[in-house]
Amino acid sequence: MIFNPFKKLLKTALVCAIGALPLGVSSSANAAETIRVGHWSWPGYGFYYVADHHNLSPDLNFEFTVIEDPVQLFSLLATNKLDVVLSTIEFGPILAAEDMGSKLVALTNLGYGSDDIIVHPDIKSASDLKGKQVAILEGGLSHIMMGIWLEQNGVKWDEVEMVNLYAADAAAAMVSGQVAAAELWAPFNSEVLESLPGSRSVANSLDSQWLESGLIADAIFMSNDMLENRRDLSVKALQALFKGVEHWRANSEEDNQIIAEATGFPLADVDAIIGNGKLTSKVSENDISDGTLYMYTLEEAARFCGVVPGDPPFGQSNGQMINHWNLTQKWWVRFGFMTATADAATGLDCALVKEAL
Repeated sequence: MIFNPFKKLLKTALVCAIGALPLGVSSSANAAETIRVGHWSWPGYGFYYVADHHNLSPDLNFEFTVIEDPVQLFSLLATNKLDVVLSTIEFGPILAAEDMGSKLVALTNLGYGSDDIIVHPDIKSASDLKGKQVAILEGGLSHIMMGIWLEQNGVKWDEVEMVNLYAADAAAAMVSGQVAAAELWAPFNSEVLESLPGSRSVANSLDSQWLESGLIADAIFMSNDMLENRRDLSVKALQALFKGVEHWRANSEEDNQIIAEATGFPLADVDAIIGNGKLTSKVSENDISDGTLYMYTLEEAARFCGVVPGDPPFGQSNGQMINHWNLTQKWWVRFGFMTATADAATGLDCALVKEAL
């Protein structure tokens, strides 16, 4: 999963975005209403392309903007140049604290083996990392996952030197021995384990604690303008995303090709990252047979938000979105990205999922 730090960048990016026009790719559908969707390159964000390709929401026309920097994406969302942003979930509290004109509306998928903390062959225990460099992407889920793992294993997060690197650079630094550990996601985690003999994973998002916490997840965000002034379109836009997921479950071979072309990932990587969408009973009734992401159904997303009865999968609890919000912002305060916590009510609109049902 890919993300950039927000620390002290939001206001600068916002000013830049006001004068910027996103480079959009419009769908060919002839619909009355256009939904402007922004994301960075990642197969987990490909389901709007599935919905668009198969015309699953014929009254909507999609315009796509791909920018690798989420700071820019959220700034475009704040200035109403985008309606929807697909992102990792942890940005919600920071957007609320900075009053960035958008809200988190739903969880979309969960890391199901997508992320690893990998240590160099010389590292035998977490305590061996004290004073050494570890690679994370500052201000994102990898930062939090590393902090939690270190402290669960008796090392304070500030007893190591956190090095801010993109995943590809972090993988290279691991193989060359420049860093002693790294939090990496697919396909970079597998590349390091294969290229660096003796390296090992000490934490994986498939482990029960990460599945239950829901920490490693993607989400959908919408502008306040969209949510407040075009509520009907907000509902349709949310429904369209999950229609794409459901179509993919039954047609993964065809739809993975669509996602590969749209996101610029090789088909083999898309197959490995999102799998075939089939549900099995390997771990739970909601388990997946392959891939490293679990795609939520609309009803499961509503349960995570706590707006309909029942529990989400993997031991998660009804209404866990609030717990997730509080977990991430606790770490943002500790890391210095937020000076105080933000009320979830100012940055969440879980009611939209209930309306979409």
